[in-house]
Amino acid sequence: MRHHVRVWDCDPGRPCAGTLVMLHGWMDVSASFQFLVDALKDNWRVFAPDWRGFGLSARSEADCYWFADYVADLEFICAALLPDEALNLVGHSMGGNVATIYAGVRPDRVRKLVNLEGLGLPPTRPDEAPARLARWLDELRTGGRLRDYSSREEVAERLRATNPRLRPEYAAFLAEHWAIPAAGGRFALACDPAHKIVNATLYRVDETNACWRQIRADTLLVLAGVADRWQLIVGTADYQTRLAQIASLRTVTLEGAGHMLHHDLPGDVAALVEDFVR
Repeated sequence: MRHHVRVWDCDPGRPCAGTLVMLHGWMDVSASFQFLVDALKDNWRVFAPDWRGFGLSARSEADCYWFADYVADLEFICAALLPDEALNLVGHSMGGNVATIYAGVRPDRVRKLVNLEGLGLPPTRPDEAPARLARWLDELRTGGRLRDYSSREEVAERLRATNPRLRPEYAAFLAEHWAIPAAGGRFALACDPAHKIVNATLYRVDETNACWRQIRADTLLVLAGVADRWQLIVGTADYQTRLAQIASLRTVTLEGAGHMLHHDLPGDVAALVEDFVR
């Protein structure tokens, strides 16, 4: 499968600080990290792939997406780009979840792990499986659907409506990468509508814990101070048990930032990333 990887190279006139691999979230693209990269003080080389079915990467030939495929994509992308280098992973939301699982599956491969709001999902019960599979079958029949837009300006308005902290100039930049020309002069989101089809498999916390227990990399979890519905699980005893699986974990809450914290406070996030990875 063809993957698009965005590269910010080191300035050849300065010593290179190393390499960061940045992994975007669901319904997002690699250009989402532009403001974070701009805020870095040291001279980093940054690789940021578009996950399969997002941005400029190829779409799956299957009619839905499976989480384990992202873990495999990360493995093969890094094997191609950084075959002999321990990885410094920075993942946001879904990208943070992929990176954290990967760090447990390949503990010798990951040097440092920064998880930006990659919180995982609430626990599920086995008796939810019949209804989940039934919903999956129903959605396969209808396919995933995404609305289109009259202009990129309308896309920027949508982004700001979702995140009122997003600066207008940031929204305009993101709209250039988040939307692609479609029929009739309209604009579609740069993602496969099949991503909207529910995952057929349940989120199994025991399996996640088993992976997290194998992580040997120092890990930084950055939480948003402006909580949303996903953060409801963070304060639960179950979630604290999950976090306790990671042997070397530091947790920081970034006040004034929401889930898209690398858009809300890119300078603060950049400082956390650089201090931790250094």
